[in-house]
Amino acid sequence: MTIDIIIPAKESGRILRLMTLLGNEFTDVRQGLLEVAGDAREGITLTITPVVHPHSHRQRAYYWKWLRAFGEFCGTTPDETHNEILCKAYGTEYIETRWGIKRRPQKRSSEATRPEYSVLIDTLVRTAAEMDFNVPPPVRSIKDERED
Repeated sequence: MTIDIIIPAKESGRILRLMTLLGNEFTDVRQGLLEVAGDAREGITLTITPVVHPHSHRQRAYYWKWLRAFGEFCGTTPDETHNEILCKAYGTEYIETRWGIKRRPQKRSSEATRPEYSVLIDTLVRTAAEMDFNVPPPVRSIKDERED
């Protein structure tokens, strides 16, 4: 969820109070906040979004290494294999296009958090096993434990 708070320039007192409040809490950006307030000829937009920890490079490297190998085993391209695993992991939607009805995953891996990417990896391992292809489970290191 994202919240946009728009304060028009005619409410300059409100903008100044907000920037002062934020500057008192976040002293390292105080000067920048005051400069933004001074440059806000039309007003300001304050956007509030939750912090999302993206998946790790190690997760992505492991997934794509074994996805390519599994795709070769299946006779599919890496993109075709990836699309199949995405659909299995995150669900499928059907979209009507000029080319006809297309099957697409409900979520892309680029949007996945660490836990969601773990679901994608688990789906790859499980699906491969069901088709008699062995994907070794990922090895977690102490460093991985600290990153989570």
